[in-house]
Parts: sequence; C-alpha cells; structure tokens
Amino acid sequence: MKLFTDTQVRDFNRDGFLIVRRNFNEEEISLLARASREDKAMDQSAASRDDGKGQPVRLAAWNHPGNGMYGMFARCRRIVDPVEQLLEDEVYHYHSKMILKDARTGGAWAWHQDYGYWYQNGCLYPDFISVSTAVDPATKLNGCMQVLTGSHKMGRVNHNLTGEQAGADMERVNEAMKRLPLFHCEMNPGDSLFFHANLLHCSAANNSEHPRWSLISCYNTKHNDPYKDSHHPRYTPLSKVDDSEVLRAARERFKNNRDGGVEFAPFNRTDNSARSLAKQ
Repeated sequence: MKLFTDTQVRDFNRDGFLIVRRNFNEEEISLLARASREDKAMDQSAASRDDGKGQPVRLAAWNHPGNGMYGMFARCRRIVDPVEQLLEDEVYHYHSKMILKDARTGGAWAWHQDYGYWYQNGCLYPDFISVSTAVDPATKLNGCMQVLTGSHKMGRVNHNLTGEQAGADMERVNEAMKRLPLFHCEMNPGDSLFFHANLLHCSAANNSEHPRWSLISCYNTKHNDPYKDSHHPRYTPLSKVDDSEVLRAARERFKNNRDGGVEFAPFNRTDNSARSLAKQ
C-alpha cells in the first residue's frame, strides 16, 4: 500500500482517525470471514464482557501475530507502514483481537480510550494506533463504532469499570459530546479504520439480524516500550510482510486445512487492563 498523503496525515492528526476504503479485497476478507467463523480454537477461547446492561460482547485475542493468515493481516505493509508513518517510529504488534458482535446478542462497548486501558500496563505515552478491519458490514443498525472527532487531543481521561469493561468518565464524555462531532464509522467488509489510542469511541448493542465481526490489530511504538511486564508484550521486533502474503496465507489455510496460526491469549478470559482499575 502507498503511504498516506500529506492531506490524510493532517486529517488523522486533526480528527484522531482515518478510514481506508477497500483496504483488503473481496477474496482476502471473505476468506478471513470464513476462517474465523470455522475456527474452533477462536470460538472456544472467546470470552464475554458484560456491557453493564446485561448484554455480553464476545472477543478472542492473541499477543503474537504468528505466521498464519491472521498474522499476515497484522504484519502486511498496507497496515504497518502507514501506522509507522503516523506515529513516526518503528512499531511492534501489541496484540490483535476479533470482536464477535453477533446478531441480536452482541452487547455494547462503553465510551473509552484504548490508552485508558493500556496506561495501566506501564506505557508512558499514548503512542499507539489500532487498525480495525470490517469482516462484516458495519452499520448504525448493527452497532458500528462511534467516535468523537478530535477527542484524542483531550489527553487521557480517567476510566472506571463499567460492567466488565473500562469506561471513560462520563462527565467528561458528555461535555465533549457538546463540542465535538459524533461520527458513526460505517464500513464495508475490507475497509480499515486507523485510530489513535486516545480517541474516545464506543459502539451500541447489535439488535439487528446481521452480525458485525471485526479484526483489530493494535500497535505500540518502540520508544513506548512498557517499563513493567503485563499481559501484553514488551517491545518485540515485528517482521513486516509484503501485501501479497495476505492472500497467499489465506488460500494456504484452506488448501492445507491449517488453523489461523496464532496462540489465543489466556488473558482474554479476564480483562486485566480493565480489572486493574478496580484496584485503584
């Protein structure tokens, strides 16, 4: 993938997010959708987070990208190179997760900043970017991500437990909503959303007849190497791959009946980043 234009970089720095349409083609994303839905290990490892209203949100997570198809999505240059461009440093894979927001049952995600979680893990700076790629269509009806445009400039907001999730201080969120535009990140399969770790975002429950699965890969900068151990890795050099490796690995997955090539992290059964807030 080409790097972002100067205009795109300015837009990201102003808004805190950027959507790249058709970042992955139809075959790449359809094979990812098929593989993840057939992945018994992913299904068995997936944990539920109560959204504070009695509805669960399911997700499966892994720390190291590996050499299988999931790893190729996280390691490909069309993702990693623009992330490094925006953060102006080498990045490493902090973790990835598949959000399994199923039809009629997928709960909401409370308003939060990713750094609201990761601050607890010994990271001094909010110098992370996450990339969320739509596996299914993401619409207002099935609970697409919502963001407060420009909210990354507010700095880190205090977070507290909301159900089993970390939620931002709603007094500040409500005030921010009076000043900042709310944007619904509606996306087609294969679209990718790049967003800053301090961007306030949430998603509504999925009360529709259509699932909304998404693959999110999170990247930390080398200079932001955590000063203490946590359930996410310290700096681990990331070996980038050419974009063509995504489709090659996806086809290989079904040709040889391989799995996704990652070890699902045991921490996804208890959200340690969120639970640490209860100790404060």
